[in-house]
Formats: sequence, structure tokens, C-alpha cells
Amino acid sequence: QVHLAESGGDSVQVGGSLRLSCVATGLSRSGYLLAWFRQTPEKDREGVAAISGTGGIVYGNSVKGRFTISTDFSKATLYLEMSSLEPGDTGVYSCAAEHYYGPSSRPPRRPDKYTYWGQGTQVTVSS
Repeated sequence: QVHLAESGGDSVQVGGSLRLSCVATGLSRSGYLLAWFRQTPEKDREGVAAISGTGGIVYGNSVKGRFTISTDFSKATLYLEMSSLEPGDTGVYSCAAEHYYGPSSRPPRRPDKYTYWGQGTQVTVSS
């Protein structure tokens, strides 16, 4: 059974940095897709970044160059390093997972491609 639990959300000033963590248990080291999504009441859920077990990584255009997704399987943890934060980065950030055993150089950022979800952690960026 896959279980996901996020942490690290906080309120920060514009230009600040945060690191989100997602403890992800129940996944194979090489057979997974993991992603970060964010959502606000005004917007649909947005795929921020995704990573595959074969090393593929993709980012949404709005976060390229500012956010970094990574995994540490020794700690069963997915990370999202966020820098140069903007008010538009405000939202509830959730991690999502899917079992996937094929090669993937471009893991999906569509929410319907993921079965397992965490509860989410709030990030608020204010000026």
C-alpha cells in the first residue's frame, strides 16, 4: 500500500525559499512516478514538477529555474526545493504517486495519471 505524507509548508515573504518533503512508502525504487501538484480555490490543480524512477524530470513553465524536484530513496522521501517564491506560488501543495515500471523521460504532470495522493501542505507567499 502506498502512503504519502507532506510537510514543510509555511508562510514566507516574496523572494524567500522553502523545502517541501513527502515521505512516500510502498513504492519500488525503480518503478514509480512521483509529482508535486498545487491548488488554490481559484485555479485547477496544477502539476508543478514530476520525476520518474528512470530519472526523467519535468517542470511546469511557471516554476522552471526556481523549483527543483528530487528523491532520496534511502529516506523514502520526495523533495521540492522552492526559491525566488512569488505570490502566484501560493497554494496547497500535494505529492502524488503511481506505480510505473517502464522508461519515462517525461513523467506526466496531469493529476489523472496518479492514483495515490497525500493530504497536502499549505504554502503562502506574501509581499
